[in-house]
Amino acid sequence: MERQAIVQAIEAALTDVLERPVAGLSGEVRLFDDLHLDSTTMLEMLMALENSIGLVVDPEELDADDFLSVDTFSDFVESTLGSQVPA
Repeated sequence: MERQAIVQAIEAALTDVLERPVAGLSGEVRLFDDLHLDSTTMLEMLMALENSIGLVVDPEELDADDFLSVDTFSDFVESTLGSQVPA
């Protein structure tokens, strides 16, 4: 999956979870500080991405550094999708 498609999927998931339009995110946007996410909304976003793009995440593998910004989270999604075995 291409980087831009990942960012668009994140924007769609955030729009759904936050119940407000989220678009045009730059990589520097901080998920917790700028978008005011918390652990609950982060989990909801992960579930939305599971439904929309098939992202499967092992909670044991989650690292807070992966959720610092749109860039770090996009890297995490790209890496996770790339290591998943197709069903």
